Amino acid sequence: MQRCRWVNENNPLYVAYHDLEWGKPSYDDAYLFEMLLLESFQAGLSWECILNKRANFRKAFDNFSYQKIAQYDATKISKLLQTPGIIRNKLKIQAAITNAQVFLKIQKEYHSFSNYIWHFTNNKQIINKNDTFATTSPLSDAISRDLKKRGMKFVGSTIIYSYLQAIGIINDHELNCFCSQANSKDH
Repeated sequence: MQRCRWVNENNPLYVAYHDLEWGKPSYDDAYLFEMLLLESFQAGLSWECILNKRANFRKAFDNFSYQKIAQYDATKISKLLQTPGIIRNKLKIQAAITNAQVFLKIQKEYHSFSNYIWHFTNNKQIINKNDTFATTSPLSDAISRDLKKRGMKFVGSTIIYSYLQAIGIINDHELNCFCSQANSKDH
């Protein structure tokens, strides 16, 4: 079975993420927030590093409950800064709180975050049919601008492009990857 070249096949977490999650369209707000939080913590680091710490993040951040995270206070921030197994960056932790608050506002405005994020493509998955390795696009630029305007942090175009790949709005599986055809459906 051939996978995208970037997958570390010696890491079962990475293989499972590639095979079962990456590039598969998601409409679940809980998952959409989880990926947004993890992608924002990835800034400056490798995705594999974040993926290896995902279980620790899940525990430290109340199972990625954006409702709870939006309420975090200085005491919780201090606790997170001392929590082993996560990225203990104060700016990123504060951004997770701010982003959860903005996420809730977007949910209220669009009735779900899924409605918001998918409206940028008219609910269609973008399927790249080449093996170019983009890190940004006009779509990620536009979403990044909009999220920043709404007050989100650590949502630059590169992070948002990775996010769109993670949640399946963009299918960037390499053409010879077994997931390339399996995911290529309009939604």
